[in-house]
Amino acid sequence: MPVIERTVEVRWRHQVHFTEGVFNPANPVLRDILADARPAPFGRPAKALIVVDESLVHALPGLPGELAAYFLAHHDVLQLVCPPIPMVGGEAVKNAYFRVSEIHALIDRYHIDRHNYVLAVGGGAILDMVGLAAATAHRGVRHVRIPTTTLAQDDSGVGVKNGINAFGKKNFIGTFAPPFAVINDFNLLATLSPRDKRAGYVEALKVACIRDATFFQRLEQDAERLAAFEPGAMQHLIRRSAELHLDHIATNGDPFEMGSARPLDFGHWAAHKLEQLSEYRLRHGEAVAVGIALDVIYSRLKGFLPPNEAERILTLMERLGFDLFSQEVLHADEDGQLLVVAGLEEFREHLGGELTITLLHAIGQGFEVHEMDLPIVLRAIGELHSRHAGRQRTVPLPASHSIR
Repeated sequence: MPVIERTVEVRWRHQVHFTEGVFNPANPVLRDILADARPAPFGRPAKALIVVDESLVHALPGLPGELAAYFLAHHDVLQLVCPPIPMVGGEAVKNAYFRVSEIHALIDRYHIDRHNYVLAVGGGAILDMVGLAAATAHRGVRHVRIPTTTLAQDDSGVGVKNGINAFGKKNFIGTFAPPFAVINDFNLLATLSPRDKRAGYVEALKVACIRDATFFQRLEQDAERLAAFEPGAMQHLIRRSAELHLDHIATNGDPFEMGSARPLDFGHWAAHKLEQLSEYRLRHGEAVAVGIALDVIYSRLKGFLPPNEAERILTLMERLGFDLFSQEVLHADEDGQLLVVAGLEEFREHLGGELTITLLHAIGQGFEVHEMDLPIVLRAIGELHSRHAGRQRTVPLPASHSIR
């Protein structure tokens, strides 16, 4: 039978803006993004629906008024269709689909079309959920992210993925849909707790480990300043991490992950499972720190990574204030099998192909493997536990086995 086949190339502009005081009427960044991108024939204000992380509203009670004042000051080109919608943030917002349906209903009620905007102001979880709603209404309305956590500004908020959790799996329901724009306002990090400020550092360390040894050295130099949350050091970390993540999206040839490789998920196969086992008590960044530590030790035990470089990575995470172990690592089923190990199979299934795990040859040099040696994984877990406990101990190993 005859076949008609074409290669279709899709191009889009991916823009991340850095500013301060984004909702100050004198700051033109948001106004220019929303108004100047509309086709000339429209001739009417750009409509916007805004969803705001509830915790941010509690920390900044005047924020909804600031948003309304900003749109009022630019009413000739911008229209806020209703007062900003506060919505619960954190991982809880991703654990049920009805929040997505709520956003769909608002998009319908206020006639937000493909040339208007849905803005999300908050942490990575609410950006994920609102992004999914925007990507699936009218097959995609314009979505602007304004991340308010370190982790969202340097990693998740600048990516092209949206999603919610389902069936006990992280991001089981989701889309690849680039945001229309991302605006990083460093001032919005001021209300974060030290725990949440720190959590985003690990994604910067992750991308430095796999892509940029010079950036890793800068993180080492800035470790004490970062641990003290010194603004200049934090701003450099966020900007460089965001740049490296955007470079990967733009240049790796697989922005929508059609293959099985996800190098930017270094350390994440264990992290996703640990988040689930902790019932999301662990922040994403905290779980990733444990996952990176596990894969760094594994890389060293397999002879891939020199011991001195492995120690540099582990020491830097500790200097930044991360705990490299959580009790969930030792949770076992009724047969005594560690539950975290199931994260390997769940990771493979999520990739949709063969297992692909990023490990390290050196700081700044990630590479991929397609199987994990279970006894070595268990040795790495044991060593991680011993490091945490401050004493040496070993764990019994089963017969040699590989996970593919």
